[in-house]
Amino acid sequence: MLAYFSKHTASVKDDILSGFTVALALVPEAVAFAFVAGVPPTVGLYSAFFIGFISSLTGGRPGMISGATGAMAVVVVSLVAMHGIQYLFPAVILCGLLQITVGVLRLGKLIRLVPHSVMLGFVNGLAIVIGLAQIGSFKTLGVDGKMTFLPGTSLTIMIFLVALTMSIILLLPRMTKAIPSSLAAIIVVSMIAIGINKFAPENWNPTGQANVVQTVDDLMMNNLKAKAVKDAALAVQTSENPEIQNDPQITADLSVLNEEQISTAMASVKATAEPLPMLFFLDSRYVLAPLSWETFMIIMPFSLILAGVGLIESLMTLTLIDEITETRGSGNRECIGQGAANIVCGLFGGMGGCAMIGQSLINVNSGGRGRLSGVVAAVGLLTLVVLLKPVISMVPMAALVGVMFMVVIGTFEWSTLHTWNKVPKSDVFVMVLVAGYTVLFHNLAIAVLLGIVVQALIFAWHHATHMMADIHFEDDTKVYQLHGPLFFASVSSFRELLDPVNDPPFVAIDFYFSRVYDQSAIESINKIAERYRQEGKELHLRNLNADCKRMIEKAGDLAEVEISEDQHYHITKMI
Repeated sequence: MLAYFSKHTASVKDDILSGFTVALALVPEAVAFAFVAGVPPTVGLYSAFFIGFISSLTGGRPGMISGATGAMAVVVVSLVAMHGIQYLFPAVILCGLLQITVGVLRLGKLIRLVPHSVMLGFVNGLAIVIGLAQIGSFKTLGVDGKMTFLPGTSLTIMIFLVALTMSIILLLPRMTKAIPSSLAAIIVVSMIAIGINKFAPENWNPTGQANVVQTVDDLMMNNLKAKAVKDAALAVQTSENPEIQNDPQITADLSVLNEEQISTAMASVKATAEPLPMLFFLDSRYVLAPLSWETFMIIMPFSLILAGVGLIESLMTLTLIDEITETRGSGNRECIGQGAANIVCGLFGGMGGCAMIGQSLINVNSGGRGRLSGVVAAVGLLTLVVLLKPVISMVPMAALVGVMFMVVIGTFEWSTLHTWNKVPKSDVFVMVLVAGYTVLFHNLAIAVLLGIVVQALIFAWHHATHMMADIHFEDDTKVYQLHGPLFFASVSSFRELLDPVNDPPFVAIDFYFSRVYDQSAIESINKIAERYRQEGKELHLRNLNADCKRMIEKAGDLAEVEISEDQHYHITKMI
């Protein structure tokens, strides 16, 4: 991590200023994720408010920012497309109940099972995803109704302002820390952008857009118009009207509309005041899903996935923020906080959400450490949306992109680039696998689960091939002193170590340096003891610890174990 992620002392001033900085970055993100999920922008905006506000108050990680996220949106889009938006809200509520259950059962500690290689792959992949997501900010709406890259002059200005934003964030802390560098950069670059948009010559803006420097409002409206054109094109493709089907200007290329249709689609998008949130079952815009067992069976699979994705991303972000701030949050409390936030979010017609690593790192970078920073970010977002929309509309996307690029630089673990040949190759493989899956499929939860499974299989394979035994004699007894765990993957190696046919009448297996871990191990001991019994020989188990002894005693139908006076445990009878 770069120096600007260094440890700060929590203060009210830093929490307030950093929270306001995060609020500015939350607006385009929330709208973008609403587009991904296939729901109205207001759903994404108010989801970000409810998730951020409640999780900041009740969650287990002060300073961590939550809101509407892409990981949840990917799951939501399938539900909305298959069954309609009316099924989304009960699914989000059920997701919250499942997350609270996980927290109450204290299962949040399972995040400790995530290996370091998976964590590195997660943060590196996520840094790349965040960086690639900024490419859309360098696009504008073309005459064909599609998003295209900015023309030469506008693109040059955009790149310059992004670089200026990054420079301010990097250099300002060396001179003063009185104001968060991210907020200062946004203010300075916004003032420059307003001046350029007001006094720039007409030839700087050949696309005919309202501004040379694209603002948050410009990008939001352009995305809305592009979506309207896409929806109109889809309606043409699926239309059963013979007049439309026989129009050569349309049928020549169904993916492109004629100019009149494009203009109509664009004109259908108007900047309107965002309605205040209300309980979804009181909102006349939505048709309620029936309260039935069928509805429950429809939403249950999606709720399980939403709960899993949300908790994995939140707990992974919590662990990362813990590492950066050298503090420790509560995973179980975070599960309960995220669950409560999703329940309220669902009741008010939201799409659900979880922790946001990009905005969390912006908050940490800006000095936010307490719960107040998250509360200010959520309230600031609501204020910007409801009361200060003209102000937020003037913020240039270049400023927000510059902030996000600095987040990318701080998130990526650059140390992995020069330590890959110093760590086990298996760890490098897992790290690349997790990062690659994250970049290609944008599914953080599946990437982490895949990494854990692969790392566990590698671990099992290594320990399966390292089962060995030191052999010595004590009087007339041949002793196999085992080294390595006895479990499902190592039972074959265990059986190959022993020689019931050629061993002497008395044999002992010493578990002082080994452990019995599962049913496969017990069954293997049972079978090998049976072979010795068939050969007329006696087998003893020595130095089983208390846990292993209880496990074998519990499996009473496999073996009867007695404790001898010398504290060696002997199998006296095999069934």
